[in-house]
Amino acid sequence: MKIVIAGAGEMGSHLAKMLSGNNHDITVVDSDPKLLSEVASLADVITVEGDSTTLAVLRRAAVRRCDLFIAVNHEENDNIVAAMLAKKLGAKKSIARIDNNEYLEPNNKEMFIDMGIDYLFYPEKIAAREVINLLGHTSTTEFVDFSSGKLSLAVFHLEANSPLVGQAPTGRVEGEQLAYRTVAITRDGHTIIPSDEERFIEGDGAYIIARHDAIQQVMELSGQKSIAVKNMMILGGSRIGVRVAMELQEEINIKLVDYNAEKAYRLAELLDKTLIINEDGRNTEAMLEEGLSNMDAFVAVTGRSETNILAAMLAKRMGVKKVIAEVENLNYINLAESMGIDTIINKKLVTASNIFRFTMSTDVQAIKCLTGSEAEVLEFIVKPNSPATKARIRDLGLPTDVILGGIVRGDKVFIAEGGMEIKPYDRVVVFSMPASVGKVGYYFN
Repeated sequence: MKIVIAGAGEMGSHLAKMLSGNNHDITVVDSDPKLLSEVASLADVITVEGDSTTLAVLRRAAVRRCDLFIAVNHEENDNIVAAMLAKKLGAKKSIARIDNNEYLEPNNKEMFIDMGIDYLFYPEKIAAREVINLLGHTSTTEFVDFSSGKLSLAVFHLEANSPLVGQAPTGRVEGEQLAYRTVAITRDGHTIIPSDEERFIEGDGAYIIARHDAIQQVMELSGQKSIAVKNMMILGGSRIGVRVAMELQEEINIKLVDYNAEKAYRLAELLDKTLIINEDGRNTEAMLEEGLSNMDAFVAVTGRSETNILAAMLAKRMGVKKVIAEVENLNYINLAESMGIDTIINKKLVTASNIFRFTMSTDVQAIKCLTGSEAEVLEFIVKPNSPATKARIRDLGLPTDVILGGIVRGDKVFIAEGGMEIKPYDRVVVFSMPASVGKVGYYFN
């Protein structure tokens, strides 16, 4: 697939690196030669220097022959203009990053489709939804629903008292269908697709697919207790912090801390049921005076990964039970997890999950790039006469780094086992390592 990315900033360079690893032909456009040089050193891409909102530059990038145009410039208006022009010049699909929730309202989305933009994505809004979802499942580090909640992926680290420690990674109860299945384990920074001989050890990251009726059972396996969040502190008046406060301030007591006095005054007018505190989150004494140790949850979403990690570590040390930190530097994610921070969110990975499905040759219903693992989870609707319908799962010849998690057939939900057969129109949740993501679609198309 020929892909043109407008914008060589953090988001654009991450997408270029990720997509070029899947044998796509990538061109990156930016007016900053230094950024282009940096992205060219990270990935096998063609670079075009210039303004992506001009026709001449888009023509030089051969947009008329591209299958997918992705606009991730820093400025929202540049993205909308670039995506619109790219579609008019011949791009088959054109998508743009935005920073304005108003554009995503149903009545307004049609307007952008008429302008030629196929999809708009707002990373901060998606990240805020992830935070809110995780606050409802406090014993997990990630939680993803598939097929309208009929299947769920729960991710958690095993405490010493977890009943899984020393056990094989199955959900087998003698004489019954599987209720859940471990699709991956992370250990020492590596992702393992588990075999029957594998055994869990303390500190493992467990990635478990479960039926809706088994979610509570799976949550108890972590060795951690779920808590009801009644008091929460948010560090950082970023778009993510503001959206989380806006959606939850009616239900729980929220304190939002920001060091910028002018921004704090604006936030006080916007968030009428949230207590806004003008303070530096790195000031330990000030944070303790504001009641950090009495919080059920702490969310650090400033613009600096280092600040978020340090503040989250302080919150954890003070006994806060659920700690979430935004870490945009991908090199810091494993470090932050090893320091005991419960959950890491990353806008680049959130965005990648939304964009990746546009690069698949098969119709993908959902895709999720996981934060603490190299792997991705995909949901397919199985086409009639596809290879997956012609043999039992164990005989399909799936790559060794691919594992089927679950199957939804109408109102029936199954955890996948080797002896099962897949039917046309089944929804199948698949866990895959990066090297095989591009191959998986063949089985269901």
